[in-house]
Amino acid sequence: MQRRSVFKLLAGLALPGTSAFAQSSSGKTIRIVVPLSVGTGTDTVTRLIAPKLSAILGQPVIVDNKVGGNGLIGVQEVLRATPDGTTLLMGSVSSLAINTAMMKNPPYDPRRDFTAIAGAYTANHVWLVRPNFPARTFGEFITYMQKNPGKVNIGQASTLVKIQLAALQKMAGVEFVEVPYKTLGPTITDVISGVLDMTLIDTGAALTQVKSGQLRALAVSSPKRNPFAPDWPAVAETIPGFDFTSWTAMVGPAGMPRDVVARINAAMVQVIKQPDMLQRLEQIANVPMVVTPDELKSFMDAEVVKWTRVVKDAKIEQE
Repeated sequence: MQRRSVFKLLAGLALPGTSAFAQSSSGKTIRIVVPLSVGTGTDTVTRLIAPKLSAILGQPVIVDNKVGGNGLIGVQEVLRATPDGTTLLMGSVSSLAINTAMMKNPPYDPRRDFTAIAGAYTANHVWLVRPNFPARTFGEFITYMQKNPGKVNIGQASTLVKIQLAALQKMAGVEFVEVPYKTLGPTITDVISGVLDMTLIDTGAALTQVKSGQLRALAVSSPKRNPFAPDWPAVAETIPGFDFTSWTAMVGPAGMPRDVVARINAAMVQVIKQPDMLQRLEQIANVPMVVTPDELKSFMDAEVVKWTRVVKDAKIEQE
């Protein structure tokens, strides 16, 4: 989706005014559970959304970080909640699709155990190398690994990145050393210092690192170029079919009333279309995700199927 079309879409939405939301407000506090730590992309955007959502709905809205178990602690918190719209989850592609694909016996099914409410944004990872790395393009990077099997060290700190690396090995026929990390920060530091050759991070953080000259971008993981970083090619331009777009969306416990879902969805869309919110999303190179609850449900169902297939095709061992 091009940048101009994103803003055109949002500007054309007809939404109810703030007073209409407030009149139907229950007055109870809404808790948005984020299954990731403070400072992550999902957390940052959720904290931008919360006060705006509160103003529109006429209810207090708080952000509650529940970290651990690769997102499972936060997910279970919401699964156990009463489906009245007061406990919600701001989940990512990991918690709402990938995690269950990676588990032999997943304790939940996103298709069955959540109520889809609203989209937040889509994003992508950026493949970054140290400035003096020999390859200048992603195609040259692939060629370099083919000529030097097992010589490139790539740091990863998430399930999504782990799957991307496994897929790259299969699709490009390359060998490299995958170095697991618990958190993302050290991977960036180690690429800068030369301990690693490459890592993958979100676009907003990548823009900062590239602008400072600390790292060099080779490609983005989405099937098309990010409209807010159009100079960076997509991996798919070198390896057709490579699609590892990340996304974040709001869901609630299964069984939420449709009128409550519709009310929160409309408020979320109104938040996302606000000029300062659009500007902030652009600064971190995230594309607004505007969908109806039914569209989000269909999207999530398809994503679970997609990632299950990706894990199987890449022969990643389930945990």
